[in-house]
Amino acid sequence: MIRVVVAEEMCLLRGALCAALSNEEDIEVVAEVTGVDEVSAAVRRHRPDVVLVDLAPDEPQPVEVVAGIVTATPGTAVLALGRQWSQTTVGELLAAGARGMVGTDASLAALVAAVRDVAGGARVIDATAAVSALSPPCSPLTRREAEVLRAAAGGLPVKEIARRLFLAHGTVRNHLSASMRKTGARNRMEAVWRARREGWI
Repeated sequence: MIRVVVAEEMCLLRGALCAALSNEEDIEVVAEVTGVDEVSAAVRRHRPDVVLVDLAPDEPQPVEVVAGIVTATPGTAVLALGRQWSQTTVGELLAAGARGMVGTDASLAALVAAVRDVAGGARVIDATAAVSALSPPCSPLTRREAEVLRAAAGGLPVKEIARRLFLAHGTVRNHLSASMRKTGARNRMEAVWRARREGWI
């Protein structure tokens, strides 16, 4: 019997995932949790064979989530569920110990097969994630915006970024504002994180 913990914050989707997996004769859902904060405790308590964890787009530390599960129970396979994959995220999740990645648009049959495969020791990467890993995404950032954002990643103040890139302070602020708008971020460090996640910087 394959023991599974399901981590999904959306109640409707979580219920559907649990019902679909529980209908399989060789799969048992031993716990369901609403978010990544509860995953580690559930994994330590139940020692599942597989953790199916939804890494939402706004989850700030998907790699740390996966690494935490792998560290807590090295024998547990992590199957990441995601809405979109970037080249950087795919590589980092694999390096953190994820056994598989499946898109939220995958069929239930494909998801069930992925659970069985990772439980058996195989690595599963669906087509969307594989394409993302092989094809660099098209960035909405201009070359200069990307340069400013890379400089901001080190925590440098605007004045220092301007000095290093030979730009006016106002120009740096404008580039940072444009980067935040294009990445949908609330501040420049979130913009850095989102741009890195998408492989834009």
